[in-house]
Formats: sequence, C-alpha cells, structure tokens
Amino acid sequence: MKYLMMVQAAQADYDAMGGRASGHSPAWNEKELRAMFAFMEELNDELTDSGELVDTRALVEPARTRLVDLGPDGRARIAEDPYGPTEVVMAGYWVLDCESPERVTEIAERVLRCPVPEGSPEYPVVIRPIDTGRPDE
Repeated sequence: MKYLMMVQAAQADYDAMGGRASGHSPAWNEKELRAMFAFMEELNDELTDSGELVDTRALVEPARTRLVDLGPDGRARIAEDPYGPTEVVMAGYWVLDCESPERVTEIAERVLRCPVPEGSPEYPVVIRPIDTGRPDE
C-alpha cells in the first residue's frame, strides 16, 4: 500500500534553520544543519535500498507560498505569503510503498528522532494512505 508521510514546520522554523532565532524556535548552527541533512540522507538511502521510497521532497518556506481562492464576487484572489511566522504547514513529504501501516509507522517514529537543536518545536509526523481507487491496492 502507498502512503503519504508528511513533516510539518512554520516559517519561524525555516528562519531558525537560516540562523535567525525567535521565541518559537532557536537558531540552528551549521553543525546542526549538517546533522539533520545527514540523518535525512541516510533514511532516504535506506528507503531507496529497501524499495519502499517512491518519492520524497522538501518544500520551500511558507513565505514563498501563494494561496489562490475565490472572492465573494467569484473572481480569483491571490495572497502571497498567507501564513504567519508560527502557523504550521507541510514542510516536506515522502511517498512510501510499505507492506503495512505498522511499517510506515516505524519509519515515522524514526523521522521523529531527527536531530534538531534543543528547544526546537516538536511536530507530529502525519501518515495518510493514498487512495488508488482500486480495491486491490
């Protein structure tokens, strides 16, 4: 079965990774960034080797987001940077092909152990089965 596994962050977290601390998140240093990237690279390599990784991507900071909706007049409205500095959004994802919900949960638990600076916010990892529209998958 295929699953979408998502990690979350806020603009303040992206700012912190760029060395700008806030009341929401401490500043990261180069060593902490390298540790996080190494952790993720090792995880992705293992998931590739096991055949479970279908796709993975990190998303750019929320400040570079564009939100498009319909206004009361039915015309499209565009909002640039629609999120506040601490509003949590999806920061990245994996599409995984795992044998069971238990296996994808093991992977999510591992992601929760990614090294971050002390005092960083903790977010859950979200797992959602992908609906293929076919009962056999």
